[in-house]
Amino acid sequence: MSGSGLSDADVERQIKQMMAFIEQEANEKKEEIDNKAEEEFNIEKSRLVQQERVKILEFYGKKEKQTELQKKIQHSNMKNDGRLRVLKARDQHLRDVLTETTQRLREIVKDQGKYAQLMEGLVTQGLFQLLEPEAVLRCRQADVHLVERVMGAAADRYKRETGRPVKLQVDKQNFLPPDSVGGVDVIGRAGKIRVCNNLESRLEQISAQMVPELRYILFWRQSQPQVHGLRRLILMCV
Repeated sequence: MSGSGLSDADVERQIKQMMAFIEQEANEKKEEIDNKAEEEFNIEKSRLVQQERVKILEFYGKKEKQTELQKKIQHSNMKNDGRLRVLKARDQHLRDVLTETTQRLREIVKDQGKYAQLMEGLVTQGLFQLLEPEAVLRCRQADVHLVERVMGAAADRYKRETGRPVKLQVDKQNFLPPDSVGGVDVIGRAGKIRVCNNLESRLEQISAQMVPELRYILFWRQSQPQVHGLRRLILMCV
């Protein structure tokens, strides 16, 4: 080679320098790509992790709400069940009081003196409610003679207080049930009007009217509630 040209050694050196430069550029580019890929990977990983975390929180949040709702429903059902049991127990207690009242009334009916006085009052009261010139008295078959005995006094009292006479007749074809407690039904206008003054009907009507008072006496009063309730019902019936 001439003195002005590059020697083979120079050319080879320059080629090596160029190759080293290209290799360096490639390594730097590769590193840049790797870093960018790792960065994007981390970002995507964080996004996915956060996304899954949100899903997990939502899932357990729903589960917690469902559990809380189930607890509230269960608690409400338990309260309702307890309230129903209390109401059933109170209703049963009221029925027991009515049953015992009926038994006490049967004891009163066994006393002929008291029962005659009671029957006269029941007939008289029925006449005042009926206000008719004629009436038929319906009672138990066992009470026919008793009603015949007291109906004259009842008619006299009715006439004294109203100024109206009344004709009374005992129904000897139709009777109150033999197992009933007693009392009398006063019937007018050929059966079109009926005053139910038998003791079962009076007890049923009075107990229905007195339910709030009976509940107070039986469940809120502290001093012998059942005794007070029974006495109140019996007095109202007779």
